[in-house]
Amino acid sequence: MKKLMVLIATIAAAGCSSSTVEKDYDAEVVRLINSDFKSKGSVQIEKFVQQDEVQKLCSQDGELSQDALASIRDSQMKTVKYPADDQYLGDWEKGIKIANNGKGGQFSDKPGSVSGGNCFGCHQITKEEVAFGTMGPSLYQYGKLRGNSKEIYQYTWAKIYNAQASIACSNMPRFGHAGILTEEQIKDLMALLLDPESPTNK
Repeated sequence: MKKLMVLIATIAAAGCSSSTVEKDYDAEVVRLINSDFKSKGSVQIEKFVQQDEVQKLCSQDGELSQDALASIRDSQMKTVKYPADDQYLGDWEKGIKIANNGKGGQFSDKPGSVSGGNCFGCHQITKEEVAFGTMGPSLYQYGKLRGNSKEIYQYTWAKIYNAQASIACSNMPRFGHAGILTEEQIKDLMALLLDPESPTNK
């Protein structure tokens, strides 16, 4: 970690310097991460240092064209796996626990431990929850406002499974695509959003 901090300080100094230093700092950071950190449990170093094609596009400097954004959405929609049994709603009581759970993706996680969605970190979902983030839109009364059509189920599932299928380069994690949440967990979150009995829709 100390090596990484020294490298970051060196990069900052080079950026402020009037002299131009030709060096691939991205490659150097990757080299340091690979030398200082090891994969453990659910945390695989490759996920941090190897971007897929969409991540590479979204990390580019400058604004992407509308055609490029549309291409990303189309490609990501093809990755969405809808529930095999065609049942979209699970248990909203389990869903609220998943939404409140910010654990997962840490080196300290025990092997086989289950990740949460940390949904309240970005969204308001229920009236009772007073500690929520505002990076994403409010989802309070999500189902009450949108209804329970098959189209809404499929749209919502795709959004949770891979947010970039709806909004290219979205900041929302690709929960299903990245293997953060299981199909059952996504069903429970769907129930939290869409079940009329859920506190989301009261």
